[in-house]
Amino acid sequence: MRARTFTESGRRAQIVRAAIEVIAEAGYAMASFSRIAKHAGLSSTGMISYHFAGKDDLLAACVTEIEEVTGAFMQPRIDGATGHVAQLRAYVEANVELVGEHPAEVRALIDLVKNAGSQSAAVNGRLALFEEHFRTGQAAGVFGAFDARTAALSFTAGLDAVVATAAAAGTEPAELARLGRELADLYVRATAPETAGGSQ
Repeated sequence: MRARTFTESGRRAQIVRAAIEVIAEAGYAMASFSRIAKHAGLSSTGMISYHFAGKDDLLAACVTEIEEVTGAFMQPRIDGATGHVAQLRAYVEANVELVGEHPAEVRALIDLVKNAGSQSAAVNGRLALFEEHFRTGQAAGVFGAFDARTAALSFTAGLDAVVATAAAAGTEPAELARLGRELADLYVRATAPETAGGSQ
């Protein structure tokens, strides 16, 4: 029973991986079960139907897997940063560099959220995360006086634009690191308290 369970779990993961790669390469609209089955090396689409209730179920599993992969890359860097400013920088830089480390996951998630209407807790929760971070940082005196909601909206939109553009262009890791640093510098300067002369 254990061997069978392990095999089924492995097969499910194999299908999810293939689906992510197909979506990243061809887009959600072209990610048919037949194409995913071929990419996964399966003999028929029946194996996909055996493991997943339908395409929505498979796509939800893809989003969950992507969130786990991206979180494993970004969270240690954020957790390792001390203070609101350092954590803001770590989040931005890690998010941009993620494109080079996990390009298929990034492209697939962008496509799934935009074109498939898939829900991602990590994506949907960023606005509240940024807003709360700015508010607590302001209370601690490390961020200046600005509307936290407006800043959160602006910063998430800007970050999304950089990530999506870099992912579509296949930007090299060195350039991604530079872009991440530049964007983080911009955000740090924009949020600095006036008493600090506009710098941190």
